[in-house]
Amino acid sequence: MNVSITPELEEFVQAKVKSGMYQSASELFREALRLLAERDELHRRRIEAMDNFIQEGIDSAKRGELLTPEEVESDIEQLFAELRQNQNNA
Repeated sequence: MNVSITPELEEFVQAKVKSGMYQSASELFREALRLLAERDELHRRRIEAMDNFIQEGIDSAKRGELLTPEEVESDIEQLFAELRQNQNNA
């Protein structure tokens, strides 16, 4: 596989390798791709969690169990905090 990058990105890669943070450009790219995969997985989990959260809200509303906007906002903040915590523990 051949990959083309901008001169600015090539300079960035070379600086990282030169600094000793990475042994080679390949190592840096593997790390970058691993981080991208983690970010994509976190995004997927957030969407899935929000879908579930919304469905729970719909089901609760159908049962007549309604929350205030403040309660909903608090629940969403808690949901995202849990996702961040799970990501940090992974």
